[in-house]
Amino acid sequence: MNLLISFCLVFFVLVAAVMVLVILMQRPKSEGLGAAFGAGVTENIFGAQTTNVLVKFTTWLAGIFFVLTFALSVLYAHQSTASSTLRRELMKTQGTPQGQPAPAAPQN
Repeated sequence: MNLLISFCLVFFVLVAAVMVLVILMQRPKSEGLGAAFGAGVTENIFGAQTTNVLVKFTTWLAGIFFVLTFALSVLYAHQSTASSTLRRELMKTQGTPQGQPAPAAPQN
């Protein structure tokens, strides 16, 4: 379980970093801050259809980002409930036969 969570976290960080870079490469509609970061350079390198490609790539990365976020939340929730004290106590009480009473707690 920990290996799967670690793998998902590494992939999550990589997707987030690539998504930040792709968003910064996009040309803004108002030519504001994006022009300072060289938004015109990407058009010169990748061609005139760069905006469409970057928008599609951003959409895919955002989808992957949200799926990974959901998967990590489920994995962390599963990991925390598997090791909770309440769960262990419930498993102990379910393990006792119905004819015998549960053992009493020692009195001080």
